[in-house]
Amino acid sequence: MIKNAVSLFIMTVIVVAIFLPSYTKMEELKQKNQEFAQRIQELEIKNRKLEQERRRLLTDPDYLEKVGHEKMGLIRQGEKVYKIVPANTRK
Repeated sequence: MIKNAVSLFIMTVIVVAIFLPSYTKMEELKQKNQEFAQRIQELEIKNRKLEQERRRLLTDPDYLEKVGHEKMGLIRQGEKVYKIVPANTRK
C-alpha cells in the first residue's frame, strides 16, 4: 500500500516536472499576446487619428493654414512677425 502511494507520488512529481515548464511558457505567451493585442489597439487608434489629420490637411484649407502658422511658423506674404522675448532672458 505504501509502495503504491510512493510510486503514485513519484509519478505525479515526474508529470508535474514534465508539464510545468510548458504550462509556464504557455502562460508567458498568453501574457505577451495580450500585450501585443493592446498595442495593436493603441496603434489602430493612433492610425485613425493620423488618417483624420491627413484628410483634414488635404481637404480643409483653413485647417492647413492654421497648422502652417502654429506648427511650422509659416506666414502669409505681407505679414510681420514679432518675437517677444521675456525681460529676464535679455543680455
